[in-house]
This record gives sequence, structure tokens and C-alpha cells, in this order.
Amino acid sequence: MGVFHQDMYRYAAWLSRDKTIAEDVVQEALLRAWKSLESLRDDAAAKPWLLTIVRRENARYFERKRLETVDIDNLTASQAALLAEEPNDELDDMRRAIYELDDDYREPLVLQVLMGLSTNEISEQMGLKQGAVLTRLHRARAKLREQMVTA
Repeated sequence: MGVFHQDMYRYAAWLSRDKTIAEDVVQEALLRAWKSLESLRDDAAAKPWLLTIVRRENARYFERKRLETVDIDNLTASQAALLAEEPNDELDDMRRAIYELDDDYREPLVLQVLMGLSTNEISEQMGLKQGAVLTRLHRARAKLREQMVTA
């Protein structure tokens, strides 16, 4: 399971949009996976199985927690320094465009581009037909192009 830790974390970070939450989600997912390891019948299916657990843990996290907001005027010096990182407008525009996609479009795109899953693996993970995945990927890319041109 440790070999997939980075993939699990990247996926959780994209789902939650928060590094701290992603760490919590991955920890919970690893605990859940460890407890139900006997249900994994095929080692080749480990990565999609773990990513499914991450997806479910992320949903559970947001069902359980009410997230606090932070007043930026009350940040510590080190927290404020993070806000002052050198801006990369092009990267920020792309991230913003991806975050603005509906979950139905963002999730398969992230699974394919960031996680390297095939459309078949994405269809299994999301419980969709492969044609639906292909349609969502096409629409996600079209929406990104449209947003990046208007940005």
C-alpha cells in the first residue's frame, strides 16, 4: 500500500483542495484499507481499490466536519509568508479553471492526467460506462480551453 501513498495523496488533494485534509483522508483510507486487505483479491487492482477508498473517505470527511474559515488578518508571519510566494499566473489560472469544473468533469480529468488511469480504470472507479467517461473527459478539456481563452 505504501507504494501508492503518493498517488493516494495527490488524488485526495485534488478532491479536497486542501493539503491538510488530504493527509487526514489518506491516513483514514490507509487504516480502512489495512482493515479490509483480505477483500483485495487481485494485486493488480490495488491502485484503483485504494483510490476508491480515498474517494469514499473524502466524502465521509466532508459529511463529518464543518470546516473553519480563517481570517487572513490574523495569520501568523509564516502563514502570511505562504501567501506572498512568487505568483505564477498561468499555473494559477489553470488550477482555478480545473477547480471551477463541475465534479463530474474534474474527477475523471484528474484521474487520467494526474493519476495516470486509463479510461477503463476510470469507468470502473466512478461506476460509469467507458463512453460516459470519454464524453466527460472531452467536455472537461473543452471547458478548460474555453476558460483559459477567456482568462
